[in-house]
Amino acid sequence: MDRETRAGEHKAEFSGKSVEEALEAAAEALEMPVSTLQYEVLRDSTRSFLGFVRTGEVTIRVSWVDEVVLPAAPESDLPEEDVEPVHGEQERPSAPSHPAGLDDDGAELAAAGRDGNPRELEQVAQEVLTTLLDKMGALAAVEVVSHGGVLDPEANEVSPLVLNIVGDDLGVLIGRRGETLRSLQFMTRLIVSRRLGVWPNLVLDVEGYKARREETLRALALRVASQVRSSGQPMSLEPMPANERRIVHLALRDDPDVYTESTGKDDRRKVQIIPR
Repeated sequence: MDRETRAGEHKAEFSGKSVEEALEAAAEALEMPVSTLQYEVLRDSTRSFLGFVRTGEVTIRVSWVDEVVLPAAPESDLPEEDVEPVHGEQERPSAPSHPAGLDDDGAELAAAGRDGNPRELEQVAQEVLTTLLDKMGALAAVEVVSHGGVLDPEANEVSPLVLNIVGDDLGVLIGRRGETLRSLQFMTRLIVSRRLGVWPNLVLDVEGYKARREETLRALALRVASQVRSSGQPMSLEPMPANERRIVHLALRDDPDVYTESTGKDDRRKVQIIPR
């Protein structure tokens, strides 16, 4: 697995009946001594860790510097909403030299799982996630959707461990366009990486939200490909994160009439579907 070591500051919010209690909760969840944490007391005490609303408590924002092992060139896996194709004439690029659907997005994400999944990943990840949910006051359970660790020869990657959070009224754990879920997933990966010494091949979901999103993207890819096939003109989808672009790439990888490429930079990067 290609990795890079990146040092940076991380922040999270915790609540308690007092500053001391909130600090203890942060230290326990992050598995770090209280003395290593820097914090500030927030004036607005109605928002706590990852945006989960709780009232009548002291809320602090904790910051710490940690060095973790990250996959090479990581990109956000934040789910987007209402992705639609962008119509209009566009410059038609030449056919790709690499197999359709396996551009830099696929290469970057596939590399993240090639080393396989540690045996202890499932147990540690469940323990960490359960603890975080408890600290957030969320009445939820964690179930294993996929144990992962299976090599996909075509994609040349090992499947991730997929944990699904189940319970009632869990929309707050997803957040606007999946922002809270993304934060929770990052925090879980960060703490698990501290225990295992490697960045975990781990995906979190809430009540099947990401699974439904994946089906939506596949259907969209097929629909737009049909339009491209009929019109003979390339079409682009709205910007989306790397993991969602890859779903589109793989959905059309074996299509004999179209191929896909990613264009744009940073958060404006999008998939273009092009006739052969």
